[in-house]
Amino acid sequence: MHPFDHATAEGILFTDQYQLTMAQLYFRQGLHETVVQFEHFFRSYPDYGSHKAGYCVNAGLESLLQWMQSARCRDEDIAYLRSQRSATGQRVFEDDFLHWLRANGNFDTLSLSAVPEGRVVHPNVPLTVVQGALAMAQILESSLLNHLNYQTLIATKAARIHESGRGQLLLEFGMRRAQGNGANAGARAALIGGADFSSNVGISHALGYPPKGTHAHSLVQIFMALGEGELGAFRAYAELYPDDCLLLVDTINTLESGIPNAIRVFEELKRKGHQPVGIRLDSGDLAHLSIQAAKMLDAAGFPDTKIVLSNQLDELVIMQIIAQIQDEAVHNSAPHNGFDADAVITRLVYGAGTNLITSAGDPALDGVYKLVAVQQADRWIPAIKISESPAKTLNPGHKLIWRIYDRRGKATADLLSLDDEDPRELPEIVMHHPSDHARYRTLQQADIQEIEPLLIDVLKDGQLVYELPSIEAMRVQRKADMNRLDAGVRRLLNPHIYHVSLTQRLWELKQRLIESAANSA
Repeated sequence: MHPFDHATAEGILFTDQYQLTMAQLYFRQGLHETVVQFEHFFRSYPDYGSHKAGYCVNAGLESLLQWMQSARCRDEDIAYLRSQRSATGQRVFEDDFLHWLRANGNFDTLSLSAVPEGRVVHPNVPLTVVQGALAMAQILESSLLNHLNYQTLIATKAARIHESGRGQLLLEFGMRRAQGNGANAGARAALIGGADFSSNVGISHALGYPPKGTHAHSLVQIFMALGEGELGAFRAYAELYPDDCLLLVDTINTLESGIPNAIRVFEELKRKGHQPVGIRLDSGDLAHLSIQAAKMLDAAGFPDTKIVLSNQLDELVIMQIIAQIQDEAVHNSAPHNGFDADAVITRLVYGAGTNLITSAGDPALDGVYKLVAVQQADRWIPAIKISESPAKTLNPGHKLIWRIYDRRGKATADLLSLDDEDPRELPEIVMHHPSDHARYRTLQQADIQEIEPLLIDVLKDGQLVYELPSIEAMRVQRKADMNRLDAGVRRLLNPHIYHVSLTQRLWELKQRLIESAANSA
């Protein structure tokens, strides 16, 4: 059996084969050290089928930087590449290229600017800009997309679930259903996007957050099999964790067994001076059971205990649970049946697992990495890719990114400009749709409260020049950005379209390059 070699699988060779074959071609053509600019962006928001996002939350940058700074071409990597053979038995990689790669196979010469993690972002806006020698910038592509696309996808899903739950406590429970080590990246992204805690112990510790969780059904099952019953299981758990007692109550019968037994144990804890945390519901009609559980806990003198909900939760399920609780409150207003819907909703905690960690409904962000400029004689030559689909035709050149806030302080558009443009200095801004020549609008400076540059310098010639923010700082930034979105863009169903536009000069450059490419063809 061949032992799995983590260093090879997760190091500099954590890329696609075509990146290396192109790098060798660049080397043979003498282009490998040509300075170029690539941009990473996504083309469309996640579409979950029955609903669609109106924004994304940027995530994954720190993970990418850690990989870039540790990835180095080793003798073992060169030996592996030297052993590769084509279909006719010829070597795929020749010694001259491998000698160069052994000496230069790292990312120490690349510069990178980016939109910081935690920012709300939109399609076709460059989130990460890479500048440097062509060969290594090309090899970076696959790993960059791997690190950034997935975490942005999960941070976005977490933000939507957080929104649907009205900001109530959100726990990430997805490790068991995640794809391999993606559980760590997904948990990190979820914490950025809106989850308050994760059940994943290792990543929680690494990021400075206490892991959260309760027991499984198997705890109750083993006590039942041994004749101790559900009550015995609850008592054993409460005895060991008296100040963190959260009991799963649906192994037998939630209303007739689980909650009554939990209340009995809570009363015993209370007499000993401890405050129980609450119960967890993992099956059945979660809205109805939440109402009944709240009533039973209130009647027993435990109005402050939490009710944790789990079982395939996502933004729509949570929205439906809240709507059902409110509806039942309206239709059960008689004195003996009435309850305060808001009081029930505000004690709920949501444990999101599978649907969060896998971004159920749309499991991949269509993020891409495209060449947009080549440096010649200290100036940038714009590069363009034409597509039969106008929406996929690149926005070329060395660019800057701006966010425009209207007089209300709400984000009204993201604007792409050439690198020598500053829209803050213009009396009016003509903003073009990226692909539809008939769609444009003009903004006067009097209609604008603020114009904010979005890209920040992160790496300069391989050296970190940016103080990486904490997860908490990213959360604060996400909340600030969300608050400055229009309600229509934030909503879970049928969100309004947020505008991403080009300046007049960038639009004209793009049209010239399209025309030139058509003529040359």
